Formats: sequence, C-alpha cells, structure tokens
Amino acid sequence: MPNLPSFSLNGLNSGAELFLIAGPCVIESEAHALRMAEEIGAVARKLQIPYIFKASYDKANRTSLHSFRGPGLEEGLRILQRIGKEAGVPVLTDVHEAKDVPAVAEAVDVVQIPAFLCRQTDILVAAAKYAKSINIKKGQFVSPWDMRHAVEKVRASGNDNIVLTERGSSFGYNNLVVDMRSLAIMRQFAPVVFDATHSIQLPSSGVGGKAVSGGQPEYIPLLARAAVAAGVDGVFMEVHDNPAEAKSDGANALRLSDLEAVLKELLAIRNALK
Repeated sequence: MPNLPSFSLNGLNSGAELFLIAGPCVIESEAHALRMAEEIGAVARKLQIPYIFKASYDKANRTSLHSFRGPGLEEGLRILQRIGKEAGVPVLTDVHEAKDVPAVAEAVDVVQIPAFLCRQTDILVAAAKYAKSINIKKGQFVSPWDMRHAVEKVRASGNDNIVLTERGSSFGYNNLVVDMRSLAIMRQFAPVVFDATHSIQLPSSGVGGKAVSGGQPEYIPLLARAAVAAGVDGVFMEVHDNPAEAKSDGANALRLSDLEAVLKELLAIRNALK
C-alpha cells in the first residue's frame, strides 16, 4: 500500500485496521436511529472493528418530490449528537449546502460530501475550514483520477483529514458498475472507503412504476469482499433492520441480521492480506 496521509478519528487510523461506516440511509425516527447505532455498534465491538455511525438528517436528492427526506437540519443534528453520546460512537452525516457546514461540523465527527457535490468548491472549502474529518464520495460521473482535485481543494484549504469513498460509476441508464482499479488510483491521493451498498443501486429505475431507485443487494457481500481484497481502508454500508420498510434506499441496504456474517468474511480477507 502506498505511504499516504492517514485518516484518523477517535483512535481510528487508516491503514492499521479495516473500519466500518454503517447505518440507515436517513434518520427515520430518533428511536430507530439510536437502536440501529447500538445494534450495529454491538456487532462491530464483538468483531473489534472500529465503527462510525452514518445517517442523513436530510436527503436532498431524492428521485421524487414526495419521497421522505428526514427530520431536517436542526432536529436531525440534535438526534445525531444524542446518538454519539449515548451509543458511544463517532457519527457521520452528509451536508448539501455550504452554509450548513458549520452547524453540521459542530454536531458530528465526520462531514460527508455527497457524490453529486464532490466537485462543488464552496462546500469542499467550508468542510475543510470547519470539519474534524471529511469523507468525499466520488461522483458517479467523475473519473477516479479526477478525485485528486477534490482532495487538493480540501488540503489547500487547511484540512488533511480526508477519506475518499467509491460508490460506483454510471453505466448507461439506471445502472452502476465498479471499476476496482479506481480504488488503487484514488488511494494515491487519500485513504479509500468502498461503499458496498450504493454500488449495487439501480438509480431512479422506477421499480414497480414508482419514482424510486432499485438495487441488487445480493451482490453487496461479493463487491465488499473484492474491495477489501483490493486493499481499501474502510467499508461503507447502509444497514437496516427491515430494508423492505426503509424510508430511503431500502432496495440497496444490507439487512442488519446479515451484517455479522459479511463482516467476518471481510476480516478474514483483510487478515489474509497481512
């Protein structure tokens, strides 16, 4: 693996051990989000995997105007702060406007730049200024080598604590593919996380005639294993206790009951690489 600036957070250091970013796509309710953080956290502790909880306070890019978006900025950040304290885990959430970055950065440990916004200079500079740590998701429309520019914008603005996340690339209409070479290419610029759940999404595919995205969750373990074998630093998964009833991205979520088995496979691969 190349010698890179590390991504560090609450004792977590990239390159030392595989870490997990996981949680429901969106905060569906305070009780549900807290329960998911606690239950995923329990699995992670059992397997001794550093864990960062993820959930969105607002899904600003839903396919339909009528889709559930979450509790919003103020209430969402209150819930995320409570989760961090009561579940005892670092927390990540995404931000959609530069003006919201200061409040978001104060409430959570990792500010995530959504894939559609990975080229937006103002939001990257704001994250660099205010966030402790930053996860930049590679846009479906961006080549892996062009993610160098996003990293340079953040570093030039004063923040070196960056990780890049691969989430697949657009392949024709309503489909994504993952070029495993992208993991090695982006790892020249920063530590890399693989998003195993969005990578199997079928974006805006109109499942059942509805304005929703589909997915192929049966391939989550396969792609995650390949990414860990390729040498990623962390794995990102949207995890839900009942994907069929999830209010966002249920079609590409990993069922909570399957999480431990999948993580055991990933750890076995990681240990074999050592």
